[in-house]
Amino acid sequence: MIITLTDFGNSEYLGVMKGVIYSTAPKANITDLYNEVDSYNIKEGAWILLRNYKFFPKNSIFLCVVDPGVGSSRKSIIIETENYLFVGPDNGLMYPAAADDEILRIAKIEYLEKISSTFHGRDVFSVTAAKLEKGLNIDEIGEFIHEIEKLNFHLKQREGEIVRIDKFGNIITNIPALKKDNYNVTIRKKRIKLPFFKTYAKAPEKKLFLIEGSSKTLEISIKEKEACKKLKIRVGDKIKIE
Repeated sequence: MIITLTDFGNSEYLGVMKGVIYSTAPKANITDLYNEVDSYNIKEGAWILLRNYKFFPKNSIFLCVVDPGVGSSRKSIIIETENYLFVGPDNGLMYPAAADDEILRIAKIEYLEKISSTFHGRDVFSVTAAKLEKGLNIDEIGEFIHEIEKLNFHLKQREGEIVRIDKFGNIITNIPALKKDNYNVTIRKKRIKLPFFKTYAKAPEKKLFLIEGSSKTLEISIKEKEACKKLKIRVGDKIKIE
């Protein structure tokens, strides 16, 4: 199985990547993890991949393209882990998930043919994923390397960061929940007290509250409204919840 994670949305860029895969591996099974990553937002893409890769079958190939550095000197790589393969740019996007599953080998993708300087998703990563799907070994695609770009999420005691704002406007943090009914939240030097609820159904209308999301971390929400519009914060902002 080949699984896509991109910031391409429902565009021709995503469609042509799948066309390239089918041209090389007609029997490939392609499915989408998420293709609406906020444009160029490597950190958001990395969080989505980290929290969701384990739900796919072992030996799946993750085709990851959030690539603002396309055409630069950044490397194109394959990461082989204990259970999966990750294909994409060496910009930290794949590192948290790959490290979580234990990195075994990393190969730099080598390509001789002329490629686009703006669309490695089509000309490099899709082609590579298709070759791996057809059974080509990682060591037949490029030389092994040892150092890659590392991306880590800030978490020091109860201070973490905003790692994602989902389609419902929920503000997702990387901070785990405590057994508390109320929390003090500090962000951008502003401190507010928020109640905690186990479910959306129990939360009050039109008021900010905290909930433990599916990633087992705290999220700031408003029942059936967009919390992000109320607080006006962005992915990467530091936050303390205690």
